[in-house]
Amino acid sequence: MTAAPAAAQFWQCAPFAREVSGIQIRGNANTWWGQAAGRYERGRTPKPGSVLSFRSTRRMRVGHVAMVSQVVSDREVLLTHANWSRRGGVERDVRAVDVSAAGDWSLVKVWYAPQHGLGTSSYPTDGFIYADGAPAETTEPVVSPAPVVMASANPSAGAWGVPLAR
Repeated sequence: MTAAPAAAQFWQCAPFAREVSGIQIRGNANTWWGQAAGRYERGRTPKPGSVLSFRSTRRMRVGHVAMVSQVVSDREVLLTHANWSRRGGVERDVRAVDVSAAGDWSLVKVWYAPQHGLGTSSYPTDGFIYADGAPAETTEPVVSPAPVVMASANPSAGAWGVPLAR
């Protein structure tokens, strides 16, 4: 029997996304898009600090949420998320690519560590939930918010005080 370090934590994607993005939505990931309506701006343009909402699938029944840590191009972002490649683990700045025919982020491929590249599966998404609060008067996304960063007292942990999966 081995003891886990005190800083180790098993993360689900939704509580982790809430922690790092500041978006105050609770419940399974597949409920975030609907819950965001009227509370947060939503759209199809990636912005740093926004949360990409993945739809439920047969293999991913409760969906998934991941924070956009960086926009690389109009079809590529880096995500910071939990419980994807390794059960309960956190991954920081992993590649996600829009593979939708319309270029609208409705279908994505995401870095999968066991394959050391983009996985073979494509995942349907609802879009992005923007972290800056109430919706704007128009349907256009608002200006990019600054990502939420929390300090860690543990130098071996990630920026959010949890060990990072590599």
